[in-house]
Amino acid sequence: MRVPISEVTPETEHAEVMGWVHEIRDLGGLTFFLIRDRTGIVQTTVVKKKASEAVLQAAKEVSRESVVRVAGPVKAIAKAPGGREISPEIFEVVSPCASPLPLDVVEKVPADLDTRLDARFLDVRKPRVAAIFKIRSTVTTAVYDFFHQRGFYNITSPKVVAAATEGGTELFPIAYFEKEAFLNQSPQLYKQMMMAGGFEKVFEVGPIFRAEEHNTLRHLNEATSIDVEVSFADDKDVMVLLEDLVAHLYATVAEECADALATLGVELEVPETPFPRLPYAEAIEIAAAKIDEPIKYGDDLSTAAERAIGEEMGQHYFIVDWPTSIRPYYAMPCEDDPSICKAFDMMHPRMELSSGAQRIHQHDLLVEQIKAKGLSPESFEFYLKPFEYGMPPHAGWGMGMERFLMTMLGLKNIREAVLFPRDRHRVVP
Repeated sequence: MRVPISEVTPETEHAEVMGWVHEIRDLGGLTFFLIRDRTGIVQTTVVKKKASEAVLQAAKEVSRESVVRVAGPVKAIAKAPGGREISPEIFEVVSPCASPLPLDVVEKVPADLDTRLDARFLDVRKPRVAAIFKIRSTVTTAVYDFFHQRGFYNITSPKVVAAATEGGTELFPIAYFEKEAFLNQSPQLYKQMMMAGGFEKVFEVGPIFRAEEHNTLRHLNEATSIDVEVSFADDKDVMVLLEDLVAHLYATVAEECADALATLGVELEVPETPFPRLPYAEAIEIAAAKIDEPIKYGDDLSTAAERAIGEEMGQHYFIVDWPTSIRPYYAMPCEDDPSICKAFDMMHPRMELSSGAQRIHQHDLLVEQIKAKGLSPESFEFYLKPFEYGMPPHAGWGMGMERFLMTMLGLKNIREAVLFPRDRHRVVP
């Protein structure tokens, strides 16, 4: 009966494994095979003078990355991976692999990212690449656990919508029968509507779509967003929730993914909470002193500005007290100074990871803010209606999964954090 390779130990008497042929070394009288499944690698050695004819024939014909079944007694071998090897009584080629390979799974011959993504089914066989997605799976599960333990409802919002959720023009139009429709930029309006529904605490992990004509190392046109909304809460409450989640995810990965982190060569430090709160006005001063490009109060932060501020801060931090004029229409203005709003960005030294705010819950003020942004309240009728029927104060945020993984693991390109990235040029595979 087949067992995962990780369960084969030097003390195992007999084992049957199935996996891919990772490497072949033919030394004449001996041929060494490294067999890989998702749990690890085991060595099997075919001794030509001792092996059966069937084993010899299969070992002669097999190519790298073919799927094989190997069974036989296990011996303790200090120099073998995991300190053990299987002496094959059975060596069966279950599914042969064509040659040459589109890329080298052992990574002795490097491949550029486009080549890797074109043959992603092979690329993810690499232990280093598979480690990223083991960690991503762990992070996703930990997100659900974190919110379930805190009494949140998991919701699913529509991805086909009739209007821009954030008021922008960066929308993907789609053919939807006789209607105009778009792919959703964010679950923002729908999670706020659930506050009117009395759900009080909701979260969603799902795709978002932005028709931004970027071609950078940190932008995608389809990304995964972790979204949260909480009733009877303000911006400060949900900032604490966000930093607690980040620390929880780091701690969970450190505890549960030690092998994957070792494969990637990553030493993970759990960030300390609370994260510093940096007022926008001070952030602008830091950036202005460090970068050559002009920047003044009221400007959004460029990539260079974010990096300059991140170098100064040296850890996760929040930028708070943003000008109302450059934040979305639903951000709550401060009572004592409406030119400032209760919005925030949660930053890693490399880039922004999350944006959030306390939301406007008063219908008339929300209409005013929509108009102030040059938008039509009629286009948001479905969204505005719940605000007439008892909308509680609420706050929330969204965090990009891929950017979170990119910064946690020190990845150079955000496309490495998603199985099948979608950008300006890639819609296949």
